[in-house]
Amino acid sequence: MKPWILGLTGGIGSGKSAVAQHFIDLGVHTVDADHAARWVVEPGRPALTKIVERFGDEMLLADGNLNRAALRAKIFQDESERRWLEALLHPLIGQEINDYLAQAESPYAILVSPLLVESGQYHMAQRVLVVDAPEALQVQRTVLRDSTSPEQVEAILKAQANREERLRHAHDILVNDRDLGWLKSEVERLHNFYLTLRGGRES
Repeated sequence: MKPWILGLTGGIGSGKSAVAQHFIDLGVHTVDADHAARWVVEPGRPALTKIVERFGDEMLLADGNLNRAALRAKIFQDESERRWLEALLHPLIGQEINDYLAQAESPYAILVSPLLVESGQYHMAQRVLVVDAPEALQVQRTVLRDSTSPEQVEAILKAQANREERLRHAHDILVNDRDLGWLKSEVERLHNFYLTLRGGRES
């Protein structure tokens, strides 16, 4: 039986990576949309060739990898170029995610994506789990993790899908406002519940 797909998302500093890691430790097959986005532009892949054809050799670093800073600068200035790039990459990223999820041996598999809702990737999942945390805690965690300023974190929070929008798509919400031991027990509880589901739905 084909595994069903759980979409896992959460704002910056919500603890979604810790949650994903614990599902992995429990043996759940997991793919990260951010990793898939990096795989599609690796040297030798068609997407990288197309990017260089369109924007020139300055899109490549000396080692043949994509020069992300140069690409960002290029599409940042020009809305139509950004749309061209999204039209090129989104289907490829979707394909990459699908191929990887299809290899799952576990009863369900997880698509981890910070932009699950914004990118429409939630359509690839039968069920959505949102890791949520009080905003003050999100800021505090991210400042500690990235040694960045609270103002920068607040700017990122504003740019990400607002909390309401994310929670509106959630079938399950895990409020991560306690310690790691508690978080692990919550993940285990969800995991045991998910194992009872057929196609991600309660029968």
